[in-house]
Amino acid sequence: MIVVKYGGHALPTANTPDPILKIIADYHLAGSKIVLVHGGGPQIDAELLIHQIPSLMQSGYRTTTPEVFEVVQKVLSGQVLRTLVNQLISFGANPVGLSVGDGSTVRAEKMHPDIDGTPLDIGLVGDVFSTNPKLLNLLLSADFLPVISPVAVSSEGLGLNLNGDLAAGAVAGTLEADEVIFMTDVEGIYRDYPHKESIIKEISAEQLRGLQPSFSSGMIPKVKAVLSALEAGAKRARVIDGRDSENLSLALAGSGGTVVVR
Repeated sequence: MIVVKYGGHALPTANTPDPILKIIADYHLAGSKIVLVHGGGPQIDAELLIHQIPSLMQSGYRTTTPEVFEVVQKVLSGQVLRTLVNQLISFGANPVGLSVGDGSTVRAEKMHPDIDGTPLDIGLVGDVFSTNPKLLNLLLSADFLPVISPVAVSSEGLGLNLNGDLAAGAVAGTLEADEVIFMTDVEGIYRDYPHKESIIKEISAEQLRGLQPSFSSGMIPKVKAVLSALEAGAKRARVIDGRDSENLSLALAGSGGTVVVR
Protein backbone atom coordinates (compact mmCIF):
# COMPACT_ATOMS: atom_id res chain seq x y z
CA MET A 1 0.00 0.00 0.00
CA ILE A 2 1.36 3.39 -1.07
CA VAL A 3 0.73 6.91 0.25
CA VAL A 4 1.53 9.79 -2.12
CA LYS A 5 1.97 13.39 -0.95
CA TYR A 6 1.24 15.74 -3.84
CA GLY A 7 2.92 19.08 -3.16
CA GLY A 8 1.24 22.39 -3.90
CA HIS A 9 3.97 23.48 -6.33
CA ALA A 10 3.09 20.60 -8.65
CA LEU A 11 -0.71 20.68 -8.35
CA PRO A 12 -2.79 21.16 -11.52
CA THR A 13 -5.22 23.92 -12.29
CA ALA A 14 -8.90 23.13 -12.79
CA ASN A 15 -9.83 21.71 -16.20
CA THR A 16 -6.19 21.01 -17.09
CA PRO A 17 -5.63 17.23 -17.45
CA ASP A 18 -2.85 16.18 -15.10
CA PRO A 19 -0.55 13.25 -16.01
CA ILE A 20 0.30 12.75 -12.31
CA LEU A 21 -3.34 12.05 -11.49
CA LYS A 22 -3.60 9.75 -14.52
CA ILE A 23 -0.71 7.67 -13.15
CA ILE A 24 -2.36 7.53 -9.71
CA ALA A 25 -5.73 6.59 -11.23
CA ASP A 26 -4.15 3.83 -13.34
CA TYR A 27 -2.32 2.45 -10.29
CA HIS A 28 -5.62 2.40 -8.39
CA LEU A 29 -7.54 0.83 -11.30
CA ALA A 30 -4.93 -1.92 -11.56
CA GLY A 31 -6.02 -3.06 -8.08
CA SER A 32 -3.24 -1.50 -6.01
CA LYS A 33 -4.03 0.33 -2.77
CA ILE A 34 -3.07 4.01 -2.85
CA VAL A 35 -3.90 7.09 -0.78
CA LEU A 36 -3.33 10.66 -2.00
CA VAL A 37 -2.57 13.46 0.47
CA HIS A 38 -2.24 16.95 -1.00
CA GLY A 39 -0.79 20.30 -0.07
CA GLY A 40 -1.58 23.71 -1.53
CA GLY A 41 0.85 26.39 -0.36
CA PRO A 42 0.97 28.38 -3.63
CA GLN A 43 -2.82 28.20 -3.96
CA ILE A 44 -3.21 29.55 -0.41
CA ASP A 45 -0.70 32.34 -1.16
CA ALA A 46 -2.70 33.36 -4.24
CA GLU A 47 -5.97 33.50 -2.32
CA LEU A 48 -4.43 35.44 0.57
CA LEU A 49 -3.06 37.95 -1.94
CA ILE A 50 -6.51 38.43 -3.48
CA HIS A 51 -7.94 39.24 -0.04
CA GLN A 52 -4.83 41.26 0.96
CA ILE A 53 -4.26 39.11 4.04
CA PRO A 54 -0.61 39.09 5.22
CA SER A 55 1.17 35.73 5.18
CA LEU A 56 4.29 34.90 7.17
CA MET A 57 6.42 31.73 7.02
CA GLN A 58 8.49 30.85 10.08
CA SER A 59 10.82 27.87 10.26
CA GLY A 60 9.01 26.27 7.32
CA TYR A 61 5.50 26.70 8.76
CA ARG A 62 2.78 29.23 7.89
CA THR A 63 1.75 31.51 10.75
CA THR A 64 -2.02 30.95 10.80
CA THR A 65 -4.30 33.57 12.30
CA PRO A 66 -8.05 32.82 12.40
CA GLU A 67 -8.38 34.98 9.25
CA VAL A 68 -5.66 32.98 7.47
CA PHE A 69 -7.20 29.69 8.61
CA GLU A 70 -10.50 30.54 6.93
CA VAL A 71 -8.64 30.85 3.63
CA VAL A 72 -6.55 27.72 4.28
CA GLN A 73 -9.66 25.62 4.93
CA LYS A 74 -11.52 27.03 1.92
CA VAL A 75 -8.61 26.43 -0.46
CA LEU A 76 -7.41 23.04 0.77
CA SER A 77 -10.70 21.29 1.62
CA GLY A 78 -12.58 23.07 -1.16
CA GLN A 79 -10.78 24.27 -4.27
CA VAL A 80 -7.78 21.94 -4.31
CA LEU A 81 -9.50 18.82 -2.96
CA ARG A 82 -12.40 19.03 -5.41
CA THR A 83 -10.07 19.67 -8.37
CA LEU A 84 -8.14 16.49 -7.58
CA VAL A 85 -11.26 14.37 -6.97
CA ASN A 86 -12.93 15.62 -10.15
CA GLN A 87 -9.89 14.82 -12.30
CA LEU A 88 -9.46 11.36 -10.77
CA ILE A 89 -13.11 10.64 -11.60
CA SER A 90 -12.45 11.72 -15.20
CA PHE A 91 -9.65 9.13 -15.36
CA GLY A 92 -12.01 6.37 -14.20
CA ALA A 93 -10.92 6.16 -10.56
CA ASN A 94 -13.25 5.92 -7.56
CA PRO A 95 -11.98 8.67 -5.21
CA VAL A 96 -13.41 9.88 -1.92
CA GLY A 97 -12.42 13.37 -0.76
CA LEU A 98 -11.99 14.05 2.95
CA SER A 99 -9.96 16.08 5.40
CA VAL A 100 -7.32 14.52 7.61
CA GLY A 101 -9.44 15.23 10.70
CA ASP A 102 -12.38 13.13 9.46
CA GLY A 103 -13.02 9.84 11.22
CA SER A 104 -10.28 10.57 13.79
CA THR A 105 -7.73 9.80 11.06
CA VAL A 106 -5.52 12.46 12.66
CA ARG A 107 -6.14 14.41 15.81
CA ALA A 108 -3.87 17.43 16.13
CA GLU A 109 -2.74 19.85 18.81
CA LYS A 110 -1.38 23.36 18.48
CA MET A 111 2.25 23.42 17.43
CA HIS A 112 4.84 25.55 19.21
CA PRO A 113 8.06 25.03 17.21
CA ASP A 114 11.30 25.65 19.05
CA ILE A 115 13.36 28.47 17.50
CA ASP A 116 16.80 28.91 19.07
CA GLY A 117 15.52 27.48 22.33
CA THR A 118 12.35 29.56 22.44
CA PRO A 119 8.85 28.11 21.76
CA LEU A 120 7.17 30.14 19.02
CA ASP A 121 3.42 30.81 18.81
CA ILE A 122 2.49 30.48 15.12
CA GLY A 123 -1.27 30.47 15.59
CA LEU A 124 -3.63 27.76 14.35
CA VAL A 125 -0.93 25.39 13.15
CA GLY A 126 -1.25 21.74 14.08
CA ASP A 127 1.11 18.98 15.10
CA VAL A 128 0.06 15.33 15.08
CA PHE A 129 -1.32 14.17 18.43
CA SER A 130 -2.91 10.80 17.54
CA THR A 131 -3.94 8.75 14.50
CA ASN A 132 -6.56 6.14 13.66
CA PRO A 133 -6.53 4.06 10.43
CA LYS A 134 -10.09 2.70 10.71
CA LEU A 135 -11.83 5.00 8.21
CA LEU A 136 -9.06 4.76 5.61
CA ASN A 137 -8.87 0.97 5.93
CA LEU A 138 -12.65 0.77 5.38
CA LEU A 139 -12.37 2.90 2.25
CA LEU A 140 -9.38 0.98 0.89
CA SER A 141 -11.04 -2.39 1.54
CA ALA A 142 -14.04 -1.17 -0.48
CA ASP A 143 -11.74 -0.17 -3.39
CA PHE A 144 -12.04 3.58 -2.93
CA LEU A 145 -9.11 5.94 -3.48
CA PRO A 146 -8.93 8.33 -0.48
CA VAL A 147 -7.90 11.90 -1.33
CA ILE A 148 -7.03 13.84 1.82
CA SER A 149 -6.59 17.54 2.57
CA PRO A 150 -4.33 18.47 5.51
CA VAL A 151 -6.97 20.43 7.42
CA ALA A 152 -6.88 18.96 10.92
CA VAL A 153 -8.87 19.33 14.12
CA SER A 154 -8.03 19.08 17.80
CA SER A 155 -9.93 16.90 20.26
CA GLU A 156 -11.67 20.12 21.41
CA GLY A 157 -12.91 20.78 17.86
CA LEU A 158 -10.40 23.52 17.03
CA GLY A 159 -9.57 23.62 13.32
CA LEU A 160 -5.83 23.55 12.64
CA ASN A 161 -3.62 24.00 9.59
CA LEU A 162 -1.49 20.83 9.42
CA ASN A 163 1.55 20.88 7.16
CA GLY A 164 0.82 18.59 4.19
CA ASP A 165 4.05 16.65 4.59
CA LEU A 166 3.29 15.95 8.26
CA ALA A 167 -0.25 14.89 7.33
CA ALA A 168 1.08 12.44 4.74
CA GLY A 169 3.61 11.09 7.20
CA ALA A 170 0.93 10.54 9.83
CA VAL A 171 -1.36 8.80 7.33
CA ALA A 172 1.45 6.56 6.07
CA GLY A 173 2.46 5.68 9.59
CA THR A 174 -1.00 4.76 10.85
CA LEU A 175 -1.63 2.65 7.71
CA GLU A 176 1.84 1.01 8.02
CA ALA A 177 2.33 1.82 4.34
CA ASP A 178 4.88 -0.04 2.26
CA GLU A 179 6.09 3.37 1.09
CA VAL A 180 5.20 7.04 1.36
CA ILE A 181 6.23 9.14 -1.63
CA PHE A 182 6.73 12.88 -1.07
CA MET A 183 6.37 14.77 -4.36
CA THR A 184 8.17 18.13 -4.09
CA ASP A 185 9.80 20.78 -6.27
CA VAL A 186 13.32 19.43 -5.64
CA GLU A 187 14.99 16.22 -6.77
CA GLY A 188 15.35 14.72 -3.31
CA ILE A 189 16.96 15.47 0.03
CA TYR A 190 20.17 17.49 -0.29
CA ARG A 191 23.02 17.45 2.18
CA ASP A 192 23.83 20.97 0.96
CA TYR A 193 20.97 22.57 -1.02
CA PRO A 194 21.01 23.54 -3.91
CA HIS A 195 24.21 21.72 -4.90
CA LYS A 196 23.09 18.73 -7.01
CA GLU A 197 26.13 16.66 -6.13
CA SER A 198 24.88 16.65 -2.53
CA ILE A 199 21.60 14.83 -3.29
CA ILE A 200 21.26 11.74 -1.09
CA LYS A 201 20.28 8.54 -2.93
CA GLU A 202 19.60 6.32 0.09
CA ILE A 203 19.92 6.87 3.82
CA SER A 204 18.71 5.29 7.04
CA ALA A 205 16.34 7.08 9.38
CA GLU A 206 19.06 7.17 12.03
CA GLN A 207 21.54 8.81 9.65
CA LEU A 208 18.92 11.32 8.49
CA ARG A 209 18.09 12.21 12.08
CA GLY A 210 21.75 13.04 12.61
CA LEU A 211 21.71 15.45 9.67
CA GLN A 212 18.41 17.08 10.70
CA PRO A 213 19.87 20.22 12.36
CA SER A 214 21.70 21.17 9.15
CA PHE A 215 18.67 21.44 6.84
CA SER A 216 17.20 24.70 5.54
CA SER A 217 13.70 25.79 6.58
CA GLY A 218 11.90 24.45 3.50
CA MET A 219 13.31 20.97 4.04
CA ILE A 220 12.58 20.86 7.80
CA PRO A 221 8.90 19.77 7.57
CA LYS A 222 9.74 17.17 4.88
CA VAL A 223 12.49 15.58 6.96
CA LYS A 224 10.30 15.66 10.08
CA ALA A 225 7.48 14.03 8.10
CA VAL A 226 9.75 11.32 6.70
CA LEU A 227 11.10 10.44 10.14
CA SER A 228 7.69 10.50 11.84
CA ALA A 229 6.20 8.29 9.11
CA LEU A 230 8.92 5.69 9.61
CA GLU A 231 8.70 5.89 13.40
CA ALA A 232 4.91 5.43 13.23
CA GLY A 233 5.00 2.32 11.07
CA ALA A 234 5.69 3.13 7.38
CA LYS A 235 8.32 0.80 5.95
CA ARG A 236 10.02 3.25 3.59
CA ALA A 237 9.88 6.89 2.48
CA ARG A 238 10.90 8.45 -0.82
CA VAL A 239 11.32 12.13 -1.75
CA ILE A 240 11.05 12.86 -5.49
CA ASP A 241 10.73 15.80 -7.89
CA GLY A 242 7.01 15.93 -8.65
CA ARG A 243 7.35 18.42 -11.51
CA ASP A 244 7.97 15.54 -13.93
CA SER A 245 5.29 12.83 -13.96
CA GLU A 246 7.83 10.21 -15.06
CA ASN A 247 9.41 10.48 -11.61
CA LEU A 248 6.20 9.21 -10.02
CA SER A 249 6.08 6.26 -12.42
CA LEU A 250 9.66 5.43 -11.45
CA ALA A 251 8.88 5.80 -7.74
CA LEU A 252 5.86 3.48 -7.96
CA ALA A 253 8.20 0.99 -9.64
CA GLY A 254 10.72 1.39 -6.80
CA SER A 255 13.38 3.80 -8.06
CA GLY A 256 14.44 7.47 -8.09
CA GLY A 257 14.70 10.33 -5.61
CA THR A 258 15.95 9.92 -2.06
CA VAL A 259 14.96 6.74 -0.24
CA VAL A 260 14.87 6.63 3.56
CA VAL A 261 14.60 3.26 5.28
CA ARG A 262 14.06 2.28 8.90
